[in-house]
Amino acid sequence: MSTSFDTAGIDAALADLTQGEKTWAATDLRRRRELLDELHAITAREAQAWVDAARVIKKLDADSPLLGEEWMSGPMTMLAGAKALSESLSALEQGRSPLDGVALGSAPGGRVSVPALPHGIYDKLLLSGFSADVWLRPGVDAGTARRKAGLAQLDPAATNGVGAVLGAGNIMSIAPLDTLYELYANNRVVALKLNPITDPLLPVFQTIFAPFIALGLVRILTGGAAEGGYLVNHPQVAHVHMTGGAPTHDAIVWGTGEEGAQRRAAGTPALDKPITSELGGVAPVIVVPGEWSAADLKFQAEHVATMRLHNGGYNCVAAQTVVLAADWPLKQQFLTELRAAVDAAPARTAYYPGSDNRVAGALESYPDGARANGRVLAENLPATGTALLRTEYFSPVLGVVELPGTGTEFLGNAVDFANDELMGTLGANVIADPATIKALGGALDTAIENLRYGTVAINSWTGLAFLTPRASWGAYPGHTLDDIQSGVGVVHNAFLLDDVERTVVRGPFRPAPRSILGGEFATTPKPPWFVSNKTGTGTGRKLTEFYGDGKIRRLPGIFVSALRG
Repeated sequence: MSTSFDTAGIDAALADLTQGEKTWAATDLRRRRELLDELHAITAREAQAWVDAARVIKKLDADSPLLGEEWMSGPMTMLAGAKALSESLSALEQGRSPLDGVALGSAPGGRVSVPALPHGIYDKLLLSGFSADVWLRPGVDAGTARRKAGLAQLDPAATNGVGAVLGAGNIMSIAPLDTLYELYANNRVVALKLNPITDPLLPVFQTIFAPFIALGLVRILTGGAAEGGYLVNHPQVAHVHMTGGAPTHDAIVWGTGEEGAQRRAAGTPALDKPITSELGGVAPVIVVPGEWSAADLKFQAEHVATMRLHNGGYNCVAAQTVVLAADWPLKQQFLTELRAAVDAAPARTAYYPGSDNRVAGALESYPDGARANGRVLAENLPATGTALLRTEYFSPVLGVVELPGTGTEFLGNAVDFANDELMGTLGANVIADPATIKALGGALDTAIENLRYGTVAINSWTGLAFLTPRASWGAYPGHTLDDIQSGVGVVHNAFLLDDVERTVVRGPFRPAPRSILGGEFATTPKPPWFVSNKTGTGTGRKLTEFYGDGKIRRLPGIFVSALRG
């Protein structure tokens, strides 16, 4: 086989992993937990180096308030994930279910729900008013949920070969967390190939995974599409997991060009092994009309701007379509605040490859949508047949669609629109004030149940589910290789739950102290992930330090920094 790159390194890595699988099969639950604890300790020590590398990748200034994003979606999320997974392994090690002691709930349609947030007193303190529940698929009872929790770690000796993980290039904890999920949920040793964008993190990841690398359980590779193609098609790889875009997924599964089209038409994939994936989409923000104050309008506009502009807009679950009620009396005031929030968000370099071309394409389609700092806000979009509804721009492009109706009628129209007109099923957001939620009654629960999305967030951003280690993360179930949408399978899921359908996140409509004055028991101020938060970097660093060592003396500093934001 003639190639333009050296295949020997990939061959050697896979040979090591094939031997390492035997080691993994012989590794008991106690040692598997200890490996997670070692990784956690190393991650805490390497957190600054991690953020320094991410800053270089994303071309951020050393004093940028946006570095808080890198602390929170990088080492902090990795620390939380490793600790939560270690606790599940500890339960299994003692012959218990990871769900023992967890009070399971119920969700619409007779579903079992599993509380993922808050989990413990510190979650209640640090994220007061926020919650997340994993909904299991209809027909799964509580006993079955407890019995099956643990996934492949219920029989650790039964390993499942070598898994190839194709890492993401946008959020720096995705690749290492996906590696842990392959190791523990699926009992596979892992060849992790980094996205070339993240190559500066290679030394950090090698250090963090050193305990696993030493045992032959993980190998970290670099390279581009050619190396990735060679890896996933290697006969020693049993399974592939990727994070990226649907076109990349389809190129891997079917091939490219005319041959790929023929394979898809014939139903004969070029990839001869199973693949799971997280692929993003066009995420909606459904704004349910209500009687909002001027402060509400400003805060929620900043909230929506964050959903789009966090990480520069390079998030798989970034909001792309705002859904408004056409007859909402406050619609124009909200749009005024939204324009201001989009323009006022900190300027940043478009670091992700192809971003400028995607923005240019959006401006060609929506020439009136140009905003400050290279952003696009396209208003008055048609509710069907326009590119923004079917194309994941993966850049700072946001659209606004107006639908008829108020109250329950509008909500039903918005749910149908999100399900039928938008590409992808990764995450959907709903914003509604407490009085409107009360007036909607069971209609809101029906809307949540009817939204076919892997995460649904009410008065929060779906990104919080990504940060929550015991929540599931992935597309709504049911996609197929020839219509992949947002992918197949879930990750994170530190309870190691089977039969996952979705995660439902809830948050306070208002930040503290207005939340309390408005009847919501929530003491969280403006969340540190808001792009308008001035102390996001300091708060993110302090949170990461706390997740690293758990020292209670760190809490006052976190609260002071958060309040100043």
